[in-house]
Amino acid sequence: MEQNSRMKGKRVLVTGSGTGIGRAVASEFAREGAAVALHYSHSEQGAVSAVREIQQSGGKATAFRADFTKLEETKQLAEKSIEFLGGLDVLVNNASITMNLPFEEVTPEQFDTLYNVNIRSPFFLTQAVLPALVSSSGAIVNVSSIHAFEGYPGHSVYAGTKGSIVAYTRQLAIELALKGVRVNAVAPGSVAVESHYELEPNYDPKANGRLIPCGFEAKPQDIARTVIFLASEDARYVVGQTLVVDGGTTSWLPFSDAFRSHSATPFGRGYVPGL
Repeated sequence: MEQNSRMKGKRVLVTGSGTGIGRAVASEFAREGAAVALHYSHSEQGAVSAVREIQQSGGKATAFRADFTKLEETKQLAEKSIEFLGGLDVLVNNASITMNLPFEEVTPEQFDTLYNVNIRSPFFLTQAVLPALVSSSGAIVNVSSIHAFEGYPGHSVYAGTKGSIVAYTRQLAIELALKGVRVNAVAPGSVAVESHYELEPNYDPKANGRLIPCGFEAKPQDIARTVIFLASEDARYVVGQTLVVDGGTTSWLPFSDAFRSHSATPFGRGYVPGL
């Protein structure tokens, strides 16, 4: 793992880092010289393998499990991470889940689960680590989605959580700027991650790329580098912003009869192309 030095000496907690974007973010921070605490809920193998790769390259890393439907485990994650790292300079709130269903089929249990994992736990995790971030004049990067800005069938709950992240980021940034902590967010578009291949047998990133103005789907590393920028001194004057990284998707105004021909996502229910 080739190491740069932009984040040398920084202490970073990345949630949802056992797979996909989160794993890439954690690995990228390590390449940049940071010590990293990786959080996972179900993807233990991915988190442990990422830790091993970082350690083999001379970096400092460990992984902690926490179920984000349980607030007490979220608070314990904060304590364990700060103890391991000796403080905290950067928090990346990446962990999230989705359940894609038509609006009329959503249950209260599904609604509560998404808001607990995507909003409630990150909110109180941030609160728990705030003293450490104030002490280090640190940074917070929240991960939203282009679903916060565009409508798509079957995403009424998920899109609501991602839109909340945008508003929450803006508000929190104003409060915490007075304490020396910068808060921003990144909103990824379609990203080629492992789960897409597992959930969709015919998943074709090249075909998806032809539907994106730039001509290709992002790789997790593309989002990771944006997160690094927002956490670094290069972005010291960026406060309360959500940086959309989507290859031009939200800038495109499509007029197509495809809208009427699909009642759910083209990948089927229960699946999101790019979280």
